[in-house]
Amino acid sequence: MRRIRSLDERERVFADRQEAGARLAPLLEALGLDDPVLLAIPAGGVPVAVAVARATGWPLDVAVVSKVTLPWNTEAGYGAVAWDGTVRLNDALVRRVGLDEETTREGIARTRTKVERRKRRLRGGEGAPEVAGRTAVLVDDGLASGFTMRVAVEATRREGAARVVVAVPTGHAGAVERLAALADELVCANVRRRTPYAVAAAYERWQDVPEVVADELLRPFRERAGPWATDEC
Repeated sequence: MRRIRSLDERERVFADRQEAGARLAPLLEALGLDDPVLLAIPAGGVPVAVAVARATGWPLDVAVVSKVTLPWNTEAGYGAVAWDGTVRLNDALVRRVGLDEETTREGIARTRTKVERRKRRLRGGEGAPEVAGRTAVLVDDGLASGFTMRVAVEATRREGAARVVVAVPTGHAGAVERLAALADELVCANVRRRTPYAVAAAYERWQDVPEVVADELLRPFRERAGPWATDEC
């Protein structure tokens, strides 16, 4: 695992997601990756991945994965849905918070709709990034539980990636350790063990990334790549 030890346990270490991506780039370049392709997890991972792509010159694509959120807290997830339709639930959390079958079914349905919408908007309806035989670098803005990233890793391996690298600016130590065991490499600049943990606490400026903003950031890379370019919204 690659990290910046001087950033351990610190908060407000990045001005914004763009700076965080710029800090990740040299850590990733130091890995000497073979035929890498960056996969941004929307929406918060997009500005991070765009900054990495600009710094490294690596191609950028999108891995549409979304967490299934709690009805009373849209920042907290109890599962995730991937672009290929895969659904994974954190069964222990579902039991602990007392979610019934109907609530989880409705949550999964809403998340499937969100994933399909993002596939149309950000990838022109083509859900699967082209990673067969390549090194896939999954980029998000942080790891809290790490459950969504776990599903992204699993889906990316099913697409035939030769290696899977997880790259995030910040992460809770427990999630980082779990993901490091699943990925071939993991890069996390800012690791924190303290609880409660919040991804946002690593940033001076933090706000949601609307899909329209993610779309605008990705447009130059779609136009350059060709196969997944689209003007659809």
